[in-house]
Amino acid sequence: MEFEGCNFFRQRLVLSTLSGKRVKIRNIRSKDDNPGLRDFEASFIRLLDKVTNGTRIEINQTGTVLFYQPGLLTGGPVEHECHVQRSLGYYLEPLLMLGPFMKSPLRAVLKGVTNGPSDPSPDLLKITAVPLMKSFGIDGDGLEIKVVKRGVAPGGGGEVHFSCPVRRSIKPVHLTDPGKIKRIRGTAFSVRVSPQMANRIVDSARSVLNTFIPDIYIYTDHMKGQSSGNSPGFGLTLVAETLNGTFLGSEVVSTPQGHGDPVLPEDLGRNCAKLLLEEIYRGGCVDSTNQSLALLYMTLGQQDVSKALLGPLSPYTMEFLRHIRDFFQIMFKMDPQKPGEDECKGGEKILMTCVGAGYSNISKTIK
Repeated sequence: MEFEGCNFFRQRLVLSTLSGKRVKIRNIRSKDDNPGLRDFEASFIRLLDKVTNGTRIEINQTGTVLFYQPGLLTGGPVEHECHVQRSLGYYLEPLLMLGPFMKSPLRAVLKGVTNGPSDPSPDLLKITAVPLMKSFGIDGDGLEIKVVKRGVAPGGGGEVHFSCPVRRSIKPVHLTDPGKIKRIRGTAFSVRVSPQMANRIVDSARSVLNTFIPDIYIYTDHMKGQSSGNSPGFGLTLVAETLNGTFLGSEVVSTPQGHGDPVLPEDLGRNCAKLLLEEIYRGGCVDSTNQSLALLYMTLGQQDVSKALLGPLSPYTMEFLRHIRDFFQIMFKMDPQKPGEDECKGGEKILMTCVGAGYSNISKTIK
């Protein structure tokens, strides 16, 4: 299969690995002053190479054409030094997609920037993606994301452990009723700055959220010494949990050192609270960060109907749906749901329905 351009690079390689179809990507930043693959993309290719066996990768000299022939997913213990241009979420998201289909349970140690401005942090994925995976039947003690050391952009120096059990197949789901918000939890972290910063973030976030719900608890996490990485910074992750076990999350990180105007912890706390309210307004059973993960699991489920109610689709998710159509020939039925008249239900929702591809993990033996 042939694609053009550098966009949606991870989507294409992940779907290629799962479907076993070869991919050729041309014109990767061919008109750029600095053409070809970036270092963080090359680092991602190396990570895929580590978790698979027999993968063939060919890149031309300028790095503008990539040929990828996927091998078998092996899993096992993997250690990877991620590039500091992107944070660990960039590498962790694809591992969440591939994790259940490995031959042996994946135990990954990722090192680099844990909290960066452009990718979801391990905290956010731990608090939203893990419960989502559990609803698809990927559970057990083995599933966890653990932040051992924090590293903020641009210096990095963080470390995250991710372990995931293997599953023969994924069960179909019906996520149609998100329910009302019952509590809000969060983590404010600070590294290499005054520990008071985290408390200031918590106070300002609570000032916004206290008007809506009383049950709010935000932990402060101040790491020092070896486990605090190489750069100063602070940030906040918030998650709202509903009565039916849906998790909607948001996060904000301070501006990296030397990359623009510094941000006040009070503003950061307020911004994060407003982003959480925005996410709740968009609603649905899956937040906008994990839409593509949920849709992938629905596609790969057993040959049965899966339904999920999502908020407005992000552009990334729309492109992901097109790629699912190309790789797995599976189309979703989309029903726009109008907000109810009796009470204000936030933004317009979409009910996504599909029949799973009946994908089963070929390397997992039947016990």
